[in-house]
Amino acid sequence: MARGGHRHAGRLAPRRAGVPGVRGDRGLMPASGPHATALHVVIRADAAPAIGTGHVMRCLTLADRLRAMGAVVRFICRAHGGHLRDLIAARGFAVELLPAPDAAFAAAGHAGWLGASQAQDAADTLALLGSSPRPDWLVVDHYGIDQEWQRLLRPAARHILVIDDLADRVHDCDVLVDQNLAPAGAARYDGLVPAHCARLCGPRYALLREEFAEARATLAARDGTVRRLFVFLGGADQHNDTGSVLSALAGIDDIETDVVIGGANPHHEALARQCAALPGVRLHRQVDNVAALMARADLAIGAGGGAMWERCSVGLPALVLALADNQRPGCAALAEIGGTLYLGASGPDSGARLAAALQVARTSPWLLRHMSETGLALVDGQGADRVARRLAAQGLADGLTLRRATLADRDDIHAWRNAEAIRRVSGDTRPVALEAHREWFAKVLSDPERVLLVGEIDGRAAGVLRYDRNGAQVTVSVYLTPAYLGKGIGPALLAQGTAWVARHWPGVDTIEAVIRPDNVASSAAFASAGYRHEFDIYRLRIQA
Repeated sequence: MARGGHRHAGRLAPRRAGVPGVRGDRGLMPASGPHATALHVVIRADAAPAIGTGHVMRCLTLADRLRAMGAVVRFICRAHGGHLRDLIAARGFAVELLPAPDAAFAAAGHAGWLGASQAQDAADTLALLGSSPRPDWLVVDHYGIDQEWQRLLRPAARHILVIDDLADRVHDCDVLVDQNLAPAGAARYDGLVPAHCARLCGPRYALLREEFAEARATLAARDGTVRRLFVFLGGADQHNDTGSVLSALAGIDDIETDVVIGGANPHHEALARQCAALPGVRLHRQVDNVAALMARADLAIGAGGGAMWERCSVGLPALVLALADNQRPGCAALAEIGGTLYLGASGPDSGARLAAALQVARTSPWLLRHMSETGLALVDGQGADRVARRLAAQGLADGLTLRRATLADRDDIHAWRNAEAIRRVSGDTRPVALEAHREWFAKVLSDPERVLLVGEIDGRAAGVLRYDRNGAQVTVSVYLTPAYLGKGIGPALLAQGTAWVARHWPGVDTIEAVIRPDNVASSAAFASAGYRHEFDIYRLRIQA
């Protein structure tokens, strides 16, 4: 800290059981109070042979978690061939279809996946929303949608959340989720999202079904011996990469193999015949026990994308093929940290590469153990809960206001700062004596280069921010009051603080925070508020 005093820069205490609105580590229920009404969420996502099923499937995972906390969720999908309306409905969600794709519509790249222009798709979506209650959240998971569509839908929803993997277009959204492992992290979206947008980036936010956390809880340590394989090459598998992998496995008769395909796989009949002809190979179509199958396997053969994080969450080492261009960066990034063996893009020689890699894997138990440990450390299976809590927290954050601290706050701030949950993640974990605090407090209030702000929700103190200015740079210190620990308002508090600094100290261009390495909750809050981790600090460049 530049000026001493209470040393708690960048602190946000971890979520804890027993806080109103939290039940254990999963299963958030709405908190009581004026913002406790059920969330209404609309999800716009598509499935088709060219698109795959992954976008809808991860949205279903998020929808399950939102429903568990009391939200009302509905889906809007275009009637592509291979849409998943029946599957969504079977999971208990309302789903409405937009008209089938316009045969005359043509667009380059991912824009063509929408099946209509963005303006037309927006109009169709607005028509379905009709006179129904304005949703609290509109969730968009579609590579064919960007700020053009989002701006047209802005008046129809209180907030917009975008799920993306590409960082290749501009979004108009309030929250951005990108579960991929990327060297640049949240900085990939610099200039692509509004300044106020919370960025939830990295495998910490991987949208995994609850079954993966459950399987992880009872997982046995892997010894690196390959007795059972798990094969899954995506839900749609348009080019039958599963068949190519099975051909490469022909002749291997000392390993049991589970092969999983989606219900939309167009090659399922041929694959059933192929599996029946191979010893020890069993085919599973559209099953709901994938996590259990992964947990009992010793090695996987699979694709990039979301399935990588599923495998990591249960410590399953894998030989990975990229089945689409957008999968390549994530596969390479995971391989670079020792989390997988990346065999490159799928192609005519995939079988030969796979056979060679399988031989290496079977004779390198130490390598498989290392991949397992790396994956387990990277993905904990709680990502869907984190995203769901962030959506739920917005109801609280909508009522959040900032004001300058006054002398009347002095003793309350002392009590909050000395709360055990706050001290545990402080730079100095010792309690602060009341007289020392009062002396410090008076100095802060009288110093023009420092400001102490109190965040309030409906008149109740929710958090404290302190900014220390040194020229064009300020250092921020933050903590939540005990009543608001674990409710996910940290990013919103930081965002409002940034707006205050930009408004009152226009010469400031950088905000920095020092965070203890073990304070994971605080690190995540700063990252989602747009701060970039640089060496031992988190830094935010204020956008003009």
